Amino acid sequence: MSQFDGLLWLLLSLAALLLVQRGLHRELQGVLLLLTRRDEVAVALFSLLLFPGVLLHEASHYLMARLLGVPTGRFSLLPRDTKDGHLQLGFVEVNKTDLFRDALIGAAPLLLGGAVVAYAGLEGLGLTALWEPLQAGDLAGLLDALAILPQRPDFWLWLYLTLTVSSTMLPSSTDRQGWLPLGLILAGLVVVALLIGAGAWMMANLAPAFNRLLWVLALVFGVGSVVHLALLPLFWALRRLLSALTGYQIA
Repeated sequence: MSQFDGLLWLLLSLAALLLVQRGLHRELQGVLLLLTRRDEVAVALFSLLLFPGVLLHEASHYLMARLLGVPTGRFSLLPRDTKDGHLQLGFVEVNKTDLFRDALIGAAPLLLGGAVVAYAGLEGLGLTALWEPLQAGDLAGLLDALAILPQRPDFWLWLYLTLTVSSTMLPSSTDRQGWLPLGLILAGLVVVALLIGAGAWMMANLAPAFNRLLWVLALVFGVGSVVHLALLPLFWALRRLLSALTGYQIA
Protein backbone atom coordinates (compact mmCIF):
# COMPACT_ATOMS: atom_id res chain seq x y z
CA MET A 1 0.00 0.00 0.00
CA SER A 2 3.03 2.31 0.33
CA GLN A 3 2.92 2.67 -3.45
CA PHE A 4 -0.46 4.37 -3.06
CA ASP A 5 0.09 6.35 0.14
CA GLY A 6 -0.62 9.46 -1.92
CA LEU A 7 -4.27 8.36 -2.13
CA LEU A 8 -4.66 8.50 1.66
CA TRP A 9 -3.14 11.97 1.87
CA LEU A 10 -5.22 13.12 -1.09
CA LEU A 11 -8.44 12.05 0.61
CA LEU A 12 -7.41 13.62 3.92
CA SER A 13 -6.34 16.92 2.37
CA LEU A 14 -9.47 17.12 0.19
CA ALA A 15 -11.73 16.43 3.17
CA ALA A 16 -9.89 19.10 5.17
CA LEU A 17 -10.21 21.64 2.36
CA LEU A 18 -13.93 21.02 1.93
CA LEU A 19 -14.52 21.32 5.67
CA VAL A 20 -12.55 24.52 6.31
CA GLN A 21 -13.66 26.08 3.02
CA ARG A 22 -17.31 25.66 3.92
CA GLY A 23 -16.66 27.09 7.38
CA LEU A 24 -14.74 30.10 6.09
CA HIS A 25 -17.31 30.89 3.40
CA ARG A 26 -20.07 30.71 6.00
CA GLU A 27 -18.26 33.08 8.37
CA LEU A 28 -17.29 35.46 5.57
CA GLN A 29 -20.86 35.64 4.27
CA GLY A 30 -22.06 36.18 7.85
CA VAL A 31 -19.68 39.10 8.31
CA LEU A 32 -20.79 40.70 5.05
CA LEU A 33 -24.47 40.21 5.91
CA LEU A 34 -24.03 41.78 9.35
CA LEU A 35 -22.18 44.73 7.80
CA THR A 36 -24.65 45.39 4.98
CA ARG A 37 -27.97 43.98 6.37
CA ARG A 38 -28.96 43.17 2.76
CA ASP A 39 -28.73 39.71 1.19
CA GLU A 40 -28.15 40.91 -2.37
CA VAL A 41 -25.37 43.30 -1.32
CA ALA A 42 -23.66 40.63 0.79
CA VAL A 43 -23.78 38.18 -2.14
CA ALA A 44 -22.38 40.82 -4.51
CA LEU A 45 -19.49 41.59 -2.14
CA PHE A 46 -18.78 37.90 -1.58
CA SER A 47 -18.68 37.33 -5.34
CA LEU A 48 -16.41 40.34 -5.78
CA LEU A 49 -13.96 39.01 -3.18
CA LEU A 50 -13.71 35.69 -5.02
CA PHE A 51 -13.71 37.25 -8.48
CA PRO A 52 -10.09 36.35 -9.44
CA GLY A 53 -10.75 32.70 -8.66
CA VAL A 54 -14.10 32.70 -10.47
CA LEU A 55 -12.49 34.33 -13.52
CA LEU A 56 -9.72 31.71 -13.56
CA HIS A 57 -12.26 28.88 -13.10
CA GLU A 58 -14.51 29.90 -15.99
CA ALA A 59 -11.63 31.00 -18.24
CA SER A 60 -9.98 27.59 -17.80
CA HIS A 61 -13.18 25.87 -19.00
CA TYR A 62 -13.34 28.20 -21.98
CA LEU A 63 -9.66 27.85 -22.92
CA MET A 64 -9.66 24.06 -22.58
CA ALA A 65 -12.80 23.82 -24.73
CA ARG A 66 -11.30 26.02 -27.43
CA LEU A 67 -8.02 24.10 -27.27
CA LEU A 68 -9.90 20.82 -27.81
CA GLY A 69 -12.01 22.28 -30.61
CA VAL A 70 -15.29 22.25 -28.66
CA PRO A 71 -17.75 25.11 -29.40
CA THR A 72 -18.65 27.42 -26.50
CA GLY A 73 -21.65 29.65 -25.84
CA ARG A 74 -22.46 32.28 -23.24
CA PHE A 75 -19.87 33.32 -20.66
CA SER A 76 -20.86 35.02 -17.38
CA LEU A 77 -19.05 36.09 -14.21
CA LEU A 78 -22.16 37.39 -12.46
CA PRO A 79 -23.61 35.48 -9.46
CA ARG A 80 -27.03 33.86 -9.74
CA ASP A 81 -29.17 31.41 -7.78
CA THR A 82 -29.51 27.91 -9.22
CA LYS A 83 -32.66 25.78 -9.23
CA ASP A 84 -31.36 23.67 -6.33
CA GLY A 85 -30.86 26.76 -4.15
CA HIS A 86 -27.08 27.12 -4.53
CA LEU A 87 -25.18 30.26 -5.48
CA GLN A 88 -23.47 30.06 -8.89
CA LEU A 89 -20.69 32.63 -9.15
CA GLY A 90 -20.18 32.22 -12.91
CA PHE A 91 -20.62 29.89 -15.87
CA VAL A 92 -19.53 29.21 -19.41
CA GLU A 93 -21.67 27.22 -21.84
CA VAL A 94 -19.78 24.38 -23.56
CA ASN A 95 -21.21 21.96 -26.12
CA LYS A 96 -21.37 18.30 -25.20
CA THR A 97 -18.72 16.17 -26.85
CA ASP A 98 -16.99 12.82 -26.22
CA LEU A 99 -16.26 11.52 -22.72
CA PHE A 100 -12.54 12.28 -22.85
CA ARG A 101 -12.91 15.92 -23.87
CA ASP A 102 -15.85 16.46 -21.49
CA ALA A 103 -13.72 15.17 -18.62
CA LEU A 104 -10.76 17.39 -19.54
CA ILE A 105 -12.94 20.49 -19.85
CA GLY A 106 -14.54 19.72 -16.48
CA ALA A 107 -11.13 19.20 -14.84
CA ALA A 108 -9.58 22.37 -16.32
CA PRO A 109 -10.20 24.59 -13.23
CA LEU A 110 -8.48 22.03 -11.02
CA LEU A 111 -5.52 21.69 -13.39
CA LEU A 112 -4.92 25.42 -13.88
CA GLY A 113 -6.10 26.47 -10.43
CA GLY A 114 -3.99 23.78 -8.79
CA ALA A 115 -0.88 25.04 -10.57
CA VAL A 116 -1.61 28.61 -9.42
CA VAL A 117 -2.27 27.52 -5.82
CA ALA A 118 0.90 25.43 -5.70
CA TYR A 119 3.05 28.29 -6.97
CA ALA A 120 1.33 31.02 -4.92
CA GLY A 121 1.36 28.97 -1.74
CA LEU A 122 4.81 27.41 -1.93
CA GLU A 123 6.77 30.14 -3.70
CA GLY A 124 4.73 33.30 -3.01
CA LEU A 125 3.77 32.60 0.60
CA GLY A 126 6.83 30.48 1.35
CA LEU A 127 4.89 27.66 3.02
CA THR A 128 7.79 25.30 2.29
CA ALA A 129 9.53 26.91 5.29
CA LEU A 130 6.98 25.21 7.57
CA TRP A 131 7.80 21.68 6.41
CA GLU A 132 11.06 21.15 8.32
CA PRO A 133 9.77 22.18 11.79
CA LEU A 134 6.56 20.21 11.13
CA GLN A 135 8.57 17.08 10.33
CA ALA A 136 10.72 17.55 13.42
CA GLY A 137 7.76 18.30 15.68
CA ASP A 138 9.44 21.59 16.60
CA LEU A 139 6.59 23.82 17.80
CA ALA A 140 8.85 26.77 18.58
CA GLY A 141 10.49 26.53 15.17
CA LEU A 142 7.08 26.31 13.53
CA LEU A 143 5.85 29.44 15.31
CA ASP A 144 9.03 31.29 14.33
CA ALA A 145 8.56 30.26 10.68
CA LEU A 146 4.94 31.40 10.77
CA ALA A 147 5.94 34.77 12.25
CA ILE A 148 8.41 35.38 9.42
CA LEU A 149 5.99 34.59 6.57
CA PRO A 150 4.19 38.01 6.53
CA GLN A 151 7.57 39.67 5.94
CA ARG A 152 7.87 38.09 2.50
CA PRO A 153 7.44 40.41 -0.52
CA ASP A 154 3.80 40.81 -1.59
CA PHE A 155 2.71 38.34 1.11
CA TRP A 156 -0.86 39.65 1.38
CA LEU A 157 -1.32 39.63 -2.38
CA TRP A 158 -0.16 36.01 -2.58
CA LEU A 159 -2.40 35.14 0.37
CA TYR A 160 -5.43 36.66 -1.32
CA LEU A 161 -4.65 34.93 -4.63
CA THR A 162 -4.17 31.56 -2.93
CA LEU A 163 -7.42 31.98 -1.02
CA THR A 164 -9.58 33.00 -3.99
CA VAL A 165 -8.21 30.37 -6.38
CA SER A 166 -8.28 27.50 -3.88
CA SER A 167 -11.85 28.50 -2.95
CA THR A 168 -13.05 28.18 -6.56
CA MET A 169 -10.80 25.60 -8.24
CA LEU A 170 -12.84 22.50 -7.34
CA PRO A 171 -15.01 21.34 -10.27
CA SER A 172 -18.77 21.65 -9.78
CA SER A 173 -21.21 18.74 -10.08
CA THR A 174 -21.82 19.79 -13.70
CA ASP A 175 -18.07 19.79 -14.38
CA ARG A 176 -17.79 16.25 -13.00
CA GLN A 177 -20.55 14.70 -15.10
CA GLY A 178 -18.12 13.13 -17.56
CA TRP A 179 -15.80 11.75 -14.88
CA LEU A 180 -17.82 8.71 -13.79
CA PRO A 181 -18.24 7.11 -17.24
CA LEU A 182 -14.58 7.76 -18.07
CA GLY A 183 -13.51 6.39 -14.69
CA LEU A 184 -15.52 3.21 -15.26
CA ILE A 185 -13.90 2.74 -18.65
CA LEU A 186 -10.42 3.18 -17.18
CA ALA A 187 -11.26 0.79 -14.34
CA GLY A 188 -12.42 -1.75 -16.91
CA LEU A 189 -9.14 -1.41 -18.80
CA VAL A 190 -7.19 -1.96 -15.58
CA VAL A 191 -9.20 -5.12 -14.85
CA VAL A 192 -8.51 -6.43 -18.35
CA ALA A 193 -4.81 -5.69 -17.95
CA LEU A 194 -4.76 -7.58 -14.65
CA LEU A 195 -6.51 -10.56 -16.20
CA ILE A 196 -3.96 -10.83 -18.98
CA GLY A 197 -1.08 -10.72 -16.50
CA ALA A 198 0.11 -7.13 -16.80
CA GLY A 199 -0.32 -6.38 -13.09
CA ALA A 200 3.36 -6.62 -12.19
CA TRP A 201 4.35 -4.37 -15.09
CA MET A 202 1.77 -1.74 -14.10
CA MET A 203 2.89 -1.78 -10.46
CA ALA A 204 6.49 -1.31 -11.52
CA ASN A 205 5.99 1.31 -14.23
CA LEU A 206 2.63 3.05 -13.82
CA ALA A 207 1.93 2.93 -10.08
CA PRO A 208 4.85 5.20 -9.02
CA ALA A 209 3.85 7.92 -11.52
CA PHE A 210 0.20 7.67 -10.48
CA ASN A 211 1.16 7.91 -6.81
CA ARG A 212 3.25 11.04 -7.51
CA LEU A 213 0.21 12.60 -9.19
CA LEU A 214 -1.86 11.84 -6.09
CA TRP A 215 0.80 13.49 -3.91
CA VAL A 216 0.76 16.61 -6.10
CA LEU A 217 -3.02 16.90 -5.74
CA ALA A 218 -2.74 16.29 -1.99
CA LEU A 219 -0.17 19.07 -1.78
CA VAL A 220 -2.43 21.50 -3.66
CA PHE A 221 -5.40 20.72 -1.43
CA GLY A 222 -3.15 20.95 1.61
CA VAL A 223 -1.99 24.45 0.68
CA GLY A 224 -5.60 25.54 0.23
CA SER A 225 -6.54 23.99 3.59
CA VAL A 226 -3.74 25.80 5.42
CA VAL A 227 -4.76 29.21 4.04
CA HIS A 228 -8.46 28.68 4.78
CA LEU A 229 -7.70 27.36 8.27
CA ALA A 230 -5.47 30.35 9.04
CA LEU A 231 -8.27 32.81 8.17
CA LEU A 232 -11.21 30.90 9.65
CA PRO A 233 -10.65 31.94 13.32
CA LEU A 234 -10.24 35.59 12.29
CA PHE A 235 -13.59 35.76 10.49
CA TRP A 236 -15.28 33.66 13.18
CA ALA A 237 -14.16 36.18 15.81
CA LEU A 238 -15.16 39.12 13.59
CA ARG A 239 -18.61 37.65 13.03
CA ARG A 240 -19.08 37.12 16.77
CA LEU A 241 -17.95 40.69 17.48
CA LEU A 242 -20.33 42.16 14.90
CA SER A 243 -23.18 40.07 16.32
CA ALA A 244 -22.47 41.42 19.79
CA LEU A 245 -22.26 45.02 18.57
CA THR A 246 -25.36 44.92 16.38
CA GLY A 247 -27.52 42.52 18.35
CA TYR A 248 -28.18 40.47 15.20
CA GLN A 249 -27.50 36.74 14.84
CA ILE A 250 -26.91 34.83 11.60
CA ALA A 251 -29.43 31.97 11.34
